[in-house]
Amino acid sequence: MLNISGQLPFFSRASRTPTAGLTRDECEEIPVKYLVEERSAIAVACGYKLHVNLGFGLLESMYEQLMANARECQGLRVDRQKPIKIKYEEIELQEGFRADLIVGERLLIELKSTERHRPVHAKQMLTYLCLLHLPLGLLMNFGSPTFKESCKRIVNNHKNQTSSRVDLAVGTRLA
Repeated sequence: MLNISGQLPFFSRASRTPTAGLTRDECEEIPVKYLVEERSAIAVACGYKLHVNLGFGLLESMYEQLMANARECQGLRVDRQKPIKIKYEEIELQEGFRADLIVGERLLIELKSTERHRPVHAKQMLTYLCLLHLPLGLLMNFGSPTFKESCKRIVNNHKNQTSSRVDLAVGTRLA
C-alpha cells in the first residue's frame, strides 16, 4: 500500500525554513497571512507527492480523499465537499456550490482531473474565493502529465470581496 501521509514541517514566517519546536498553539498565534502561505506550501508539496507517486488521470474523488487524509494526518482541519449557501436578492440556495477542500477555514483547494486547465476553472475559483472571503486558493489538475502545469495559485485581491447582489447566507461565512 502506498503511504503518502508523511509529516511535513511547519514553516517559519521569515525564513521559510522548518520550525522545529513550535507547538500547535504557537502556530495559531502567527498572523493568518502566514498560516495561509504555510498551508499552501504544505498542500502543494502533498499534491506534488500524489502526482509523482500515483501519476495522472485517476478520478478527481480519489485525489480529493487522499489530499484530505494527508492534511488531517498533519493536524489540519479539512472540510471535503462542503456545501456553500448562497443568497441572491430574495433567493437562498442551500447549496450554491460545493467546495472540494477547505483547509483550516482559510485555504480553498479545487481539484480537477482534466486534460488541461481551462480559463473558466481559474475564473470559477476566483468567484469562490470572493464569495467565501478567502485570500488564497489552489487549483490542482491531476489530469496533466506534469505537476508544474497542473498547479495554479489563485489570489483574491478584491477589496469588495462580493458583489452587492450576491452574498453568502447568514451563518456560512468562514472565520
